[in-house]
Amino acid sequence: MTISREVLRAKLDESLAAAPRRLTRRDVRLPAIPGKAFAVIGVRRSGKTSFLAQCRAARLNAGALPESQLLLLLEDERLAGLSVADLGWLLDEHVRRFPHLQGAGGFTVYLDEIQYVPGWEGLVRRLMDTGGVEFFVTGSSARLLSREVATSLRGRGMEVLVHPFSFREALRHSGDEPNRTSMAVVPPAQAGPGMRARAALDERLRRYLVEGGFPEAQGADPRDRVALLAGYVDVVVLRDVIDRHAVTNPVALRWLQRQLLANPGGAFSVRKHYDTLRSQGVRVGKDTLHAYLGHLEDAFLVRTVSLHAASERQRMVNPRKAYPVDPGLIALFARSDRRYQGWALETAVLLELERRGWEVSYLRTAEGWEVDFFAHRPGEAPLLVQVSLDTADDATWEREVRALRSAGRAYGDARLVLVTLDASPPPRPLPDRIAWAPAARWLLEDTV
Repeated sequence: MTISREVLRAKLDESLAAAPRRLTRRDVRLPAIPGKAFAVIGVRRSGKTSFLAQCRAARLNAGALPESQLLLLLEDERLAGLSVADLGWLLDEHVRRFPHLQGAGGFTVYLDEIQYVPGWEGLVRRLMDTGGVEFFVTGSSARLLSREVATSLRGRGMEVLVHPFSFREALRHSGDEPNRTSMAVVPPAQAGPGMRARAALDERLRRYLVEGGFPEAQGADPRDRVALLAGYVDVVVLRDVIDRHAVTNPVALRWLQRQLLANPGGAFSVRKHYDTLRSQGVRVGKDTLHAYLGHLEDAFLVRTVSLHAASERQRMVNPRKAYPVDPGLIALFARSDRRYQGWALETAVLLELERRGWEVSYLRTAEGWEVDFFAHRPGEAPLLVQVSLDTADDATWEREVRALRSAGRAYGDARLVLVTLDASPPPRPLPDRIAWAPAARWLLEDTV
């Protein structure tokens, strides 16, 4: 079916007339590689469409002509059955209206929910080859998973990952983003504005660990938030996993999804999950469980962390750890308040490392101690991060510090950081090379 030219012209008119929306600025880095399309990826409802609008608004504010920034929202019932020929005609019509854009450079097209146009990849590649057109594309459905947008471009696209709000972005969204003065560590004995600001920031972090970073969940009533986030999970599992991969054992998949979200940082043991499901009368193969984990990760519902090891074989034979894509999802399934806080903080730290461009694994030392995160970024010394609610207890202090100390001996150039939810400085002196950071301050740092 071909869409009428009148409908396409109306869509074009609406896109050109749309005023920039007031949006919370996202701290998302765009790769500085010329000649590439930006494939904006991430879990559903994380704000990918809003990020496209933000990029468009930023360029308009920098002086770009409105007609040079074309945002097309393709999830529109009037565009049902839109073909690649229709989309090509629409883009040609836009250039016919504004001939000065032809070959002038600086013409950017933002295509949201591109999966509604079969064969879109060839059109985008052809127009990029002609020069003068830059593309941002997003997609999320059973037909085109978010991550597949970049691979569809066959080397012509670069991924731009949009997570739910970080802690800083959540504060910015509510108008509470702090300046550096309020981020400073204030000794507990000192009262005054600095101490009150720190206490307020700590309280907001605890709220963030419960509420999470999905934009629509910010400030929502707790019951409404739970229903909203549970709906997100259901849609991802149903459309991006069950429908996409024709899953024949949804009972096992749902059970696995609940276990992973209820136990962040837990090792993914196929044998353990297999035995538990068999004991409950659910028949499922071990390879199927492995596949289900991969499907959940491809849909961005969970993130996995492998063991840091010298060989690929060691990485493969040791279990991965799984975390939710947002700390707000943990409360839907976790049962222990105390453990929940620690899991949520560990999840927030992992996601922040990912946002900052670190490749993350976990580390087991020669003595058998475990460090939560071994982070590597090209051209920089490794970063070893241990996460804890507090270190007031002697046993907790010894466990966290000995793991970092042991890892520091093996990685002499690494930076060692102990991150705690407790904003009070540790009561004991830290060993050499180990730095302490309260979680609220660490999560708000621009760099690590």
